[in-house]
Amino acid sequence: MLRRRGGLVIRPIEGHRPGLAIATAAVCLFFTGSAAQATGSPEAQAKMGDPLLGLTVSELDRFDIGKVSFSHTFTAPEGLGPIFNKESCAGCHNNPVGGPGTATVTRAGLTVKGERFDPLASLGGSLFQQDSTDPLCAEVVPLVANVFQFRVTNGMLGYGLVEAITDADLTANETTPPSPNVSGKVSTVFPLEDPLTPRVGRFGWKAHAATLMTFSAGASLNEIGITNPLKPTDNDPNGNAPPSLGDPDFCDDGVADPEVDMIFLQELTDFQRFIAQPPQTPKSGMTGETVFGTVGCTDCHITSFTTADDPLLETAIRNQVIRPYSDFLLHDMGLEGDPIVQGDALEQEVKTAPLWGLRTRDPVWHNGELGGGLFADRMNLAIGRHDATGSEAQVSAQAYAALVQSDKDALIAFLNSLGRAEFDTDGDGDVDLGDFHGFGDPAAFSACFGPGPYTADDPCAVHDVDQDGDVDLADFKIFLTVY
Repeated sequence: MLRRRGGLVIRPIEGHRPGLAIATAAVCLFFTGSAAQATGSPEAQAKMGDPLLGLTVSELDRFDIGKVSFSHTFTAPEGLGPIFNKESCAGCHNNPVGGPGTATVTRAGLTVKGERFDPLASLGGSLFQQDSTDPLCAEVVPLVANVFQFRVTNGMLGYGLVEAITDADLTANETTPPSPNVSGKVSTVFPLEDPLTPRVGRFGWKAHAATLMTFSAGASLNEIGITNPLKPTDNDPNGNAPPSLGDPDFCDDGVADPEVDMIFLQELTDFQRFIAQPPQTPKSGMTGETVFGTVGCTDCHITSFTTADDPLLETAIRNQVIRPYSDFLLHDMGLEGDPIVQGDALEQEVKTAPLWGLRTRDPVWHNGELGGGLFADRMNLAIGRHDATGSEAQVSAQAYAALVQSDKDALIAFLNSLGRAEFDTDGDGDVDLGDFHGFGDPAAFSACFGPGPYTADDPCAVHDVDQDGDVDLADFKIFLTVY
């Protein structure tokens, strides 16, 4: 029997175990029945790049408008440059739009033994843009620099929720560390939109921003060269006009500053504010997460926070339990740290990277050095980097190295769940008929359909969305909403 509904063809496959026949019958039943039967079930998690669940119609509109602005490609007549790294926000944050990316930026400075780090501000540092609207206005890393660092693009998935973590909750992990092995440090910053109020930084590799508005304004200028009401002055290449030209206005782009208004900044902020956190599948309970805590990884990669119960926050953001696996504090990573001083962040200090979405992150590490190959290989390399001389994470990295292989595999499997979509049997990031039938895959929905019992470590747990130990019609109702 062949049935078609909404473009979906369900074709029974002979030779599969009985669960396939049951699931195929379920497909026929639900696709010929009322779609209303799917209501009342637990919701599937939002996929990477989707808006937060629970947004109002107005908030969804703001998300969509913000995504357009975030993806807008600027040109020189609009004010691009004179020096920049990319022509749009999405040019760097592209996995998915709003997520991390593979692009790197260049940081440099000067360090002299016994003296404070010099970010070479008068020469255009410590961020040196890689492109320009005119070759004569190109910026170069000064010859005097002796400290260099690439930084790979961060993502901001779920960052509206991160913004809503109270300063007190972040500070608590500084004042009362979860372990004597670590000593996380708050980065105190002053938002551009409220410069008299100190806040706890949480965005960027050095936690240099506390709000998405500040992050948007700073990145618009420093990454795209777009001036705005909070950053109204263009960056000059290497801090001044090319001296050989003798014209201080030569590199001026000729576009009146600010080149965008507060409405544009608010649109960028809305998109980042309302973009969902990455999924985690299974949601919790994997053996590897227990191992992750046992070896001390959760000393810095704090499992969860609850966002502020503030009536001024949107319902989708207010009082939400989130699992970013970060304390958003600065930690000394020793020889594997970032040597650029930025605000409160000293040489070797780096903010604990959130691990949600880790499954799809390639490359990893703050300088983007660990990329390609198998996910397990990247993770083992990254964990090994924590064992650097002077690193606060040495004890944890060495504890991992001492594990039996089965425990290492379990921990890596848990990390691989961070960013995995529910029902995504083949791990390709979408949910389609192949994930349902699997064509012989024992972890396909049809093969898993039945009483189980399934633990969170079982491959079939990717389909147990309601976390009750089986894969049944309740889970299938949810499958229909995301197919």
